[in-house]
Amino acid sequence: MDIKQLLDNNRFWSESLRARDPEFFARLASQQRPEFLWVGCSDSRVPANEVVGLMPGELFVHRNVANMVVATDMNFLSVLQYAVDVLQVRQVIVCGHYGCGGVRAALGHAELGLIDNWLRALKGLYHQHLDRFAGLDEEAQVNLLCELNVQRQVRNVCHTTIVQNAWKRAQPLTVHGWIYGLEDGLVKDLGVTIDAAGQLDASFLYED
Repeated sequence: MDIKQLLDNNRFWSESLRARDPEFFARLASQQRPEFLWVGCSDSRVPANEVVGLMPGELFVHRNVANMVVATDMNFLSVLQYAVDVLQVRQVIVCGHYGCGGVRAALGHAELGLIDNWLRALKGLYHQHLDRFAGLDEEAQVNLLCELNVQRQVRNVCHTTIVQNAWKRAQPLTVHGWIYGLEDGLVKDLGVTIDAAGQLDASFLYED
């Protein structure tokens, strides 16, 4: 497939949407009012909108390698702040996926370059839960760390002043942790939903 094919695909996609709804793009251009922020992995096999059956304009998206929420990542924090304070999304979804290449790399010892620094927190997460990995084969270890990573990133989202300030002003905001299966296309809720500061460890709370 060459680059021209992508342009042809785009034209077909646009024409198909307008055939079903002639005002779709005019309506979309006039406003952006998504209710959801998706924090996912950059992996090309996990197309955020398609996974949850939403159209353009219905899902605000941030993606990076291994769906990480890093306290010093201004890119992520800018997206989160805009989503929460300006768009006023009501749901934040942290969605990882099984078989994640970034997670697999974090479990290995090969030097890959700059990405090694990005994934270092995953090595720490693995070390914190060493007992849970005992006796598991490589694929099971990768998938367990994928789940633990989502659980950790949900809390990292909630530890931001952006989310905690939204709760202080009684803005409805819920953070979910999901994981996607590449082999069946299904999303699993990991049961780590947080919708109030009281569900966090007091060490991570900010006072007025």
